[in-house]
Amino acid sequence: MPEELVHEAGRKDKLYAASFSGGKDSTAMVLRLIEEQKPLDLILFCDTGLEFPQMYDHVRKVEQAVPVPVVWLKAERDFEYYMFDYTPDRRPGSTYMGKTGMSWAGPKNRWCTKRLKTQVIDQYLSSLRKEYEVVQYIGIAADEPQRVREFCYPLVEWGMTEKDCLDYCYERGYDWGGLYHLFDRVSCWCCPLQGLEELRTLRREFPELWEQLLEWESRTWRNFRKDFSVDELEIRFRFEEERLREGKRIRGKEFFRELKKRLGRHG
Repeated sequence: MPEELVHEAGRKDKLYAASFSGGKDSTAMVLRLIEEQKPLDLILFCDTGLEFPQMYDHVRKVEQAVPVPVVWLKAERDFEYYMFDYTPDRRPGSTYMGKTGMSWAGPKNRWCTKRLKTQVIDQYLSSLRKEYEVVQYIGIAADEPQRVREFCYPLVEWGMTEKDCLDYCYERGYDWGGLYHLFDRVSCWCCPLQGLEELRTLRREFPELWEQLLEWESRTWRNFRKDFSVDELEIRFRFEEERLREGKRIRGKEFFRELKKRLGRHG
């Protein structure tokens, strides 16, 4: 804990902490809080180990530029441990019965967000709450009202949309090494909830990360997505490239009929 936060015994002062993912919204929130001289004692960055290399560069750039301490947090166990080794429930009827590891996350079981990020931040803040009344800033944009639940949301109060946040950061010299020119969102690069276009971009622009996806899928029991495994996505994307070179469409009945054959699917 930074020395400047130590207070007299018996008092329970307020401590203002900003949750900082490194993305456009939380970056804009942190920068504007500081520019407007709002109370801010700590900036919390939780490292999942799954960020794009450019994101780590961005977080360090922010850390060097702001006058507030950036605290790097990390779960005791990493992504591979939970995916391949940790199994929470092996009782009859459980999803994990007879299987090892939690495998890929899904829309209804986003275990990676919970275990690698939110739990870590909550545990850290719980320790601070023993001494302080903690006020937590969350970087949810004004055009994401469905996500607002509690805590303090400066972007909503300021009426800043996601586009506003990105423009605000660009104007101040933060460009994430071009990540937002490639992706709409720049969270964990291995997220199964990405769209096909984002996955095409990942494969094209970050081949080493794509190879890591292929290697991970070879070691686990659940498909990457409900509709495609990573291996099947590789087949699909290669097929698309082949057709484009031939001047053919990668949409329509004929394309999907041929894709089924390539994937070995029938019916």
